[in-house]
Amino acid sequence: TWVLGSLRKQWYQRRVRDMLMERSKKCAPSIHIFNTFFYPRLLKVGHQGLARWTRKVDLFAMDLIMIPIHLGMHWCLAVIDNRNTTITYYDSLLGDNHQCTASLRDYMVAEHLAKKKTPMNASSWKLVIEKDLPEQLNGCDCGVFACKYAEYVSQDRPFDFDQSDMPYFRRR
Repeated sequence: TWVLGSLRKQWYQRRVRDMLMERSKKCAPSIHIFNTFFYPRLLKVGHQGLARWTRKVDLFAMDLIMIPIHLGMHWCLAVIDNRNTTITYYDSLLGDNHQCTASLRDYMVAEHLAKKKTPMNASSWKLVIEKDLPEQLNGCDCGVFACKYAEYVSQDRPFDFDQSDMPYFRRR
């Protein structure tokens, strides 16, 4: 059952990613979404090991950069907002992951130096662990919450859902 649950989450996340990418082509904000391997690779090898991942993408031309974060048995979302120089971490269990936001800021600093050939002021970035968000009340909906956070953030909408909406979102 764990494998089926994992496959369902992957399918749902791909579906949301594809929807967001299609929407970003049609209207603002422009969005780049990394795959689920990005964050563990960043922690393991740093920016240098990810240089090819953005060979054809100017991250600084994007409004939003979304990074799904998998913590073994739990999914979260990190969003780099170039419009507001903010990196926000969304966790449906309201966890703190300061390592994630700091690592992503350091990645952006290194990416700016590599691509723009100029240093970027790291202190201008605000790192946020969002706590005012819908909270997960069970042990199995984290992937759906992460996808819904991505959908709502991409539309600049306030979060107006909660745990009771998850069965509906799963059926959609």
